[in-house]
Amino acid sequence: MPFNFTLINCLKSNLQYATLKTLSLVSISVMTPQQTVQELFRTADCVCFDVDSTVIRDEGIDELARFCGKGDEVKRLTAEAMGGSMTFQEALKKRLDIIRPTASQIRQFIATFPINLTPGITQLVKALQDRGVTVYLVSGGFRCLIDPVAEILNIPVSNVYANRLKFFFNGEYAGFDENEPTSRSGGKGLVIRRLKEQHSYQRLVMIGDGATDAEASPPADGFIGFGGNVIRDEVRKKAAWYVTDFQELLTSLTIQAK
Repeated sequence: MPFNFTLINCLKSNLQYATLKTLSLVSISVMTPQQTVQELFRTADCVCFDVDSTVIRDEGIDELARFCGKGDEVKRLTAEAMGGSMTFQEALKKRLDIIRPTASQIRQFIATFPINLTPGITQLVKALQDRGVTVYLVSGGFRCLIDPVAEILNIPVSNVYANRLKFFFNGEYAGFDENEPTSRSGGKGLVIRRLKEQHSYQRLVMIGDGATDAEASPPADGFIGFGGNVIRDEVRKKAAWYVTDFQELLTSLTIQAK
């Protein structure tokens, strides 16, 4: 039987068309790592923010140290800790052993030191909450300093995960609660894992400026590095999406809403 070249050519054309169509669909569906995180953020059901140098412009422990007359010694250790050169628990203990704040000093600090919110964070938190996104503050800082920040941003204090200072009956410094997960390296990831288990969040995004924030993804589904107050090269390299202004995050939500 002679070959039907017309039929063969037709089959070849159909095969080529199908192949090109498949390749076209693949090229459309594949996103870059940055686009993947951007899409996760736009569809997130939960967003966790670091606090120091992210939600607020300062490092709370540095400001407390300065207030207590120990600023220079502690600032150097903070830089080392945020860069990832030592475990967070080690850095926290060393810094607090230098400061040794009393309960009275903590009260005075809270009463006199202004809360310096990062520009755009109030609008961003509200925009997320208006979309039904649950917002948490997950910090290696101290709850006594962070709860007032949460109240300003209308975040329930029950959504704050941070460290607790301990004092003796006379108000002298007695250490910190080492059972709090955020008192050690990997602690933020542990908090996020628990949140996902307890609330079944499907698209949880972590936003922060430090090494402890970057290492929390996974279990966070995505990580956004923030450099609006301080840029840490180690963190920028690890972040698929790195921003220096919260307006960029707000804009991404607005674009998606349209």
